[in-house]
Amino acid sequence: MRIRSLGVIDDAVVELSPGFTAVTGETGAGKTMVVTSLGLLLGGRADPALVRIGAKAAVVEGRIVMRPDAPAALRAEEAGAELDDGALLISRTVSAEGRSRAHVGGRSVPVGLLAELADDLVAVHGQTDQQGLLRPARQRQALDRYAGDAVAVPLEKYAAAHRRLRAAAGELEEITTRARERAQEADLLRFGLDEIAAVEPVAGEDTELAAEAERLGHAESLSSAAQVAHAALAGNVEDPEGIDAGALVAGAHRALESVRSHDPALGALAERIGELGILLGDVAGELAGYADDLDADPLRLAAVEERRAALTQLTRKYGSAGNSVDSVLEWAERGSERLLELDGDDERIGELTAERDGLRLELSALAQALTDARGEAATRFAAAVTEELASLAMPHARVTIDVRQTEDPDGVEVGGRLVAYGPSGTDEVELLLAPHPGAQPRPIAKGASGGELSRVMLAVEVVFAGSDPVPTYLFDEVDAGVGGKAAIEVGRRLAKLAKTAQVVVVTHLPQVAAFADRQLLVEKTNDGSVTSSGVTVLEGEDRIRELSRMLAGHEDSVSARAHAEELLAAARASV
Repeated sequence: MRIRSLGVIDDAVVELSPGFTAVTGETGAGKTMVVTSLGLLLGGRADPALVRIGAKAAVVEGRIVMRPDAPAALRAEEAGAELDDGALLISRTVSAEGRSRAHVGGRSVPVGLLAELADDLVAVHGQTDQQGLLRPARQRQALDRYAGDAVAVPLEKYAAAHRRLRAAAGELEEITTRARERAQEADLLRFGLDEIAAVEPVAGEDTELAAEAERLGHAESLSSAAQVAHAALAGNVEDPEGIDAGALVAGAHRALESVRSHDPALGALAERIGELGILLGDVAGELAGYADDLDADPLRLAAVEERRAALTQLTRKYGSAGNSVDSVLEWAERGSERLLELDGDDERIGELTAERDGLRLELSALAQALTDARGEAATRFAAAVTEELASLAMPHARVTIDVRQTEDPDGVEVGGRLVAYGPSGTDEVELLLAPHPGAQPRPIAKGASGGELSRVMLAVEVVFAGSDPVPTYLFDEVDAGVGGKAAIEVGRRLAKLAKTAQVVVVTHLPQVAAFADRQLLVEKTNDGSVTSSGVTVLEGEDRIRELSRMLAGHEDSVSARAHAEELLAAARASV
């Protein structure tokens, strides 16, 4: 992370290594700002009071390495972000006026998206900020992973049956609740189909009738034009002296025929004129036939117009795409299919009811199997966490897991009761803590106080190690109220957790810091700010000096140095 103008931090880079990173420093040096910075990257509340005095805005940038198929990477890609060489770049800006902006993978995004990504990236455990396993939904998911195949196998079958039940119940509800609407729709379809069947339209009929109506409506003018054209081509019997085109062409052909033997060129022209005469004769014959066949029948015209009116009425009601008869026939085909579907409602309701009832029985059996498997895993888990707490200065604390159901008259039967159900079963899972003998178990967020809560969550995370998919854990004040042997046990368990995840711990105890794979020192400059040189990786002699300071209050104590070296050696030997 790069942190600028946040609290006492002017400009600093914090590089967190794989494994266990401990963040140490004097009280007030700015260690908590590291936690605050991470909280901002995770969508935490933007407080303008965090902006360094004199600065316009505080900026926190983070580079998180992840697999391309990780849930957070996929969610970020949905929002338009892109991975940069296998890493997701996140930034959060908080202005001194209180405005906040967020960017993920080079894309401006709502701050709420950061909180969504946080669920799959980091589990934060501190006195004032608890995430991850404090949510009942995450507790159930983690318990299921802890239980392994004992829960995974029936849960997969249950989820598949639940999806089928939802689909069947949804379709059944739609059919029954919309019964009146569907009946009305069926009546309208029947009326329309009957109306179309009564007319019996034929594809393309409207186009043919339009042409016939046009011809019949102008029969006299068409007949007169055909007769005049015929007379012009073939002559008029009533005017034997008249000149027509056929006679003129015939005369031209005779004139050339008489001399064609003297010049082949005229012979060729004579042939062409002969062809022209034949064509004129054919056209004249067709014109005569057209005039004879054309019947100005007013009864036929009336019948055509009546048929066209009936078709027009259909196309106005049921037509589309230019109101053609073809579109009416298409509507009738679709309407027939839909009517068959609607008329089958009663039969379909019976089928869906039987399917729903059968799936509810199947869900009941699978839900019972899930409850039994979760109950067995919860007993083992609670015993393991209670044992861990005994070594973390909480010897009298007792953790239990409450696996319960909520009664619901519309639910499925489990254990002889009708209970609410969802896609993950009927169980509500909650971690409970009794901090001392005689105390009533309460949800862990309420049953522990201060640093106890972080230790409880450490114990939980250690037991869940490998089961919870969150890749990074941040613990703040996990060592509050402990010391001596208990502090060593805290450090040992953090190191154990770091074998399967990245662990970041803000601590003031050298017994805890000694177990870290990397130790970061946060220190102020003389002007009271933390600059880029104020967050350093401690190695070798520098780390021994810092552990000596944490042990004795100053780094030059010979006995403190010896104790620091002993702590480091013991931590390396026990991990």
